[in-house]
Amino acid sequence: MTKHAFETRMSHAGRAGTHVHGFVNPGVHRGSTVLFPNCEARREGGAKRYEQHMTYGTQGGPTHYALEDVISEIEGGTRTTIVGTGLAAVMVPLLAYLKSGDHCLMPDSVYGPARNLANTLMQGWGIETEFYPPAIGEAEMAALIRPNTKVVYTESPGSHTFELQDIPALARAAHARGCKVLMDNTWGIHTFQPFRHGVDVSIQALTKYVSGHSDIVLGSVCVNSEDDWQAVRSTASLLGQFASPDDVYLALRGVRTMALRLKHQFAASLDVASWFEAQPQVRAVLHPGLPSHPQHALFRRDFTGGASLFGVVFQPRYAIEDVFRFIDSLEFFGIGASWGGFESLAIPTTGFITRSTGTGDFGGPMARIHVGLEDVADLKADLAQGLARMG
Repeated sequence: MTKHAFETRMSHAGRAGTHVHGFVNPGVHRGSTVLFPNCEARREGGAKRYEQHMTYGTQGGPTHYALEDVISEIEGGTRTTIVGTGLAAVMVPLLAYLKSGDHCLMPDSVYGPARNLANTLMQGWGIETEFYPPAIGEAEMAALIRPNTKVVYTESPGSHTFELQDIPALARAAHARGCKVLMDNTWGIHTFQPFRHGVDVSIQALTKYVSGHSDIVLGSVCVNSEDDWQAVRSTASLLGQFASPDDVYLALRGVRTMALRLKHQFAASLDVASWFEAQPQVRAVLHPGLPSHPQHALFRRDFTGGASLFGVVFQPRYAIEDVFRFIDSLEFFGIGASWGGFESLAIPTTGFITRSTGTGDFGGPMARIHVGLEDVADLKADLAQGLARMG
């Protein structure tokens, strides 16, 4: 597909075309057994199991292939594998490139379950993970890389504390020493093009904006080279990673409206975040799209837009119980994990942020806000009455 506007591409990617007779959307193809006309065809099919070629249910079918094509279009990559969860999308490439005795570098702001994976299963398998300050530059990263370092993992911004990373600089340091660069690009979704900035493997939690309706759990791993595709796809196959075609279908349906939802929600989040900055109860707002963000210059350099998730740091005079009271009183903000759906969310993050490099003091209790599709004036009024309860 030629590079038309993103909204146009999301309406047409992964579909048969406007002049093909049949329903608009690809259908749901369910199945385990794939039949072949003869034994030779089955043998030839086995050699194509990492391609978009049906060999067995766990290798996917036409519904999966359509979503793979859409995610590759979003990310600017060449190949995508769909897996059952966002965490599975984190796990597959890590295990594709790491083995016992290897060293992995992760930002200290990394998604909590990814940290847990590194500190439990990966540690038990003899893989050492070192957590680095997320805002370091090229020279500092180069100094951390050891002879046995195989992966530099990145996440920009961090999903609780929203530090941006200088991905091109970190990628230069990593590639100069033979390391693969992995990135959780769920916040950047399509406004950060990972492969243009030196990333080798891009990870997405399709649960978020691609789904958009908070009713499925799904992940993707996208690459831009044949070698990386073989490494990632073979590992996903070895681990038995599979996504339900029904969930894949719902993701395909959700992605058709994603461009409009994301544009609206990013603008609404900037409006709400700017409003928070003016409130006396608030010490700081952690939104990369705000000029007050410490790495806003990186945001303007590398991103073409943003997402609807950000953090709020309250004044140090407040306790976590005050934040609980604020969130508990909100009418339009659900209290729950995940984000990227149509509904607004708020959760306290103090006590849920793990740091190991001494970069975790933000000067007050914290909350994470996700702005949905509700009217912004209604959201502000709801937040105002909540803040009033804090005193």
